[in-house]
Amino acid sequence: MNAEITLPLRQQNSNILRLATAQALAGANAVVFYTTGAIVGNSIAPDSTLATLPLTIFVLGMAACILPLGAFARRHGRRAAFLLGTGTGVITGLAAALAVVIGSFSLFCLAAFMGGAYAAVGLSFRFAATDGVGKERRARALSLVMGGGVAAGVIGPMLVTGTMDLWPPHTFAVTFIAQALVAAISALVLSGVKSAEPVAQNKAGAAGRPLAEIIRQPGFARVVFTGAVAYMVMNFLMTAAPLAMHMHGISQEASNLGIQWHVIAMYAPGFFTGGLISRFGASRVAAAGLVITALSVLAGLAGTEIGHYWVSLILLGVGWNFGFTGASAQIVDFHRPEEKTQVQSLNDFIVFGVMIIGSFSSGALLHLFGWNAVLWGSLVPVIVALLTLISIKKRG
Repeated sequence: MNAEITLPLRQQNSNILRLATAQALAGANAVVFYTTGAIVGNSIAPDSTLATLPLTIFVLGMAACILPLGAFARRHGRRAAFLLGTGTGVITGLAAALAVVIGSFSLFCLAAFMGGAYAAVGLSFRFAATDGVGKERRARALSLVMGGGVAAGVIGPMLVTGTMDLWPPHTFAVTFIAQALVAAISALVLSGVKSAEPVAQNKAGAAGRPLAEIIRQPGFARVVFTGAVAYMVMNFLMTAAPLAMHMHGISQEASNLGIQWHVIAMYAPGFFTGGLISRFGASRVAAAGLVITALSVLAGLAGTEIGHYWVSLILLGVGWNFGFTGASAQIVDFHRPEEKTQVQSLNDFIVFGVMIIGSFSSGALLHLFGWNAVLWGSLVPVIVALLTLISIKKRG
């Protein structure tokens, strides 16, 4: 088995800072797509029921690319995978801008797929923060990188609001060009991340346990399921919310601001979630996240004014942070150093795979039955996941 290497404290802090910055920039790219994707799709799709298809394909890109990227990172190192992902992010913005200019729905969907690949790499930053870090500091390192995404809640909506009308015949075209520039800046930041172990050791070291053996570990399936539900429900509601606000006569600027506060709420708790996990345990923090997510649904069901959407989206962001960070903090306890990229990639593959269902079904539910149907539909998996955590806690 490969021995785990602990980096010098200064290098740990440098890595965390760079990864947190990259998290902010990658998050901004995702915010741009979530804020504009359904609206652009609605304007150029051949059928209005396909409006959220680009966002579904965005998630599909995350799911389809996470395992190959994990294998690439295992062979060539995390930093090489990061640079590959950010390069894809640059292409995403340029392709999306061209799609808007020429009115090509298929090209926009292709850009969405590549954007999903970049987002998949961005989410691996949280696990990379735990490389070379002592066990007692991992939860905090992971949550601090998640906290770096707070800036995404500012940068993303600002990109949209400040650039969407700069090319009047082609709304959002300049936005996607700006998105490509942000991805390029992220590549520069990530180039300074140092690995906890040389790539050669990954190639020559022990292959680790069979994946089936790792999956059968007590609690592994529960942890993955909790993280998957936390992310799926967040994506389920966030995908439909901008279009629902548009349908209820809420301005694009107000919608952008709602998404901005949602993203801030997703990442701001990261500055203290690690401390909560250390004090109360990751499982309890994840359960609290599911409860807060349920409260966000109730806030949404209370009405369709701007305030209802904003409160719902803010609670949804906090619930996601607690649920997803709590689950992610537990994943690192299930693998050895030589197994990390394989296990972490499998976890995210399952999470993104479940998200595909939520992303596509939210658009159909919104068009066929309205916003309340989307809200009620999100409660089912939240309740199931919460009951699973409670039942296991009682058995324990």
